[in-house]
Amino acid sequence: MTKVECFTCNPFQTNCFVAHNDGEAVIVDASSSTPGEHTRIEQFIHGRGLVVKELLLTHSHLDHLYGCHHFDQACNKPWRVHSEAVPLLRQVAAQSMLIGAQEVKVPRFEASLIEDASVCFGSATWRVVHAPGHAPGSVCFIDEESGFAIVGDVLFHDSIGRTDLIGGSLPLLMRSIHTKLMVLPDSTAVYCGHGPSTTIGRERKYNPFLQ
Repeated sequence: MTKVECFTCNPFQTNCFVAHNDGEAVIVDASSSTPGEHTRIEQFIHGRGLVVKELLLTHSHLDHLYGCHHFDQACNKPWRVHSEAVPLLRQVAAQSMLIGAQEVKVPRFEASLIEDASVCFGSATWRVVHAPGHAPGSVCFIDEESGFAIVGDVLFHDSIGRTDLIGGSLPLLMRSIHTKLMVLPDSTAVYCGHGPSTTIGRERKYNPFLQ
């Protein structure tokens, strides 16, 4: 069974996830923006003797990238992204300048996440689904055996991702939600890029954007 630990970081309160199974781990969206936040994540990993096998990005908005350069150096691995997320990833310095945020370095990356690709660590196998609309190249990671999805900013507790940023599209986002997430079992836990986790069934019933 895969376990997931959430670390909420940076001024945007963005969630970073460390998932682990049989002593191996993946980091999803290193949002840590200070040495203290980096250390909190590293202490969790090292304290459990985990070996980081993959670094994964749901999308390339600034608030999900703060700690990516630090962790590609610490883990000696590139971040895996969808090819459509690459242009915004290359422009992370411009993203930070635009809002007057701290400078963020472009991490090492490889554009290897595609629809229905597999991410394997320990005895876990995740399925990658392409779910654009909030951001170009946005992806979700589905763990069908453990019954959860890590969805970035596609879907939230009682809300959905914003679509007023570069590359955003409300019709495209709604199509992604309905065709990629709402087809999952109601019991599926949903780990969101901001805020608390939820379930597919709860959002199907109560999310005002899905009624």
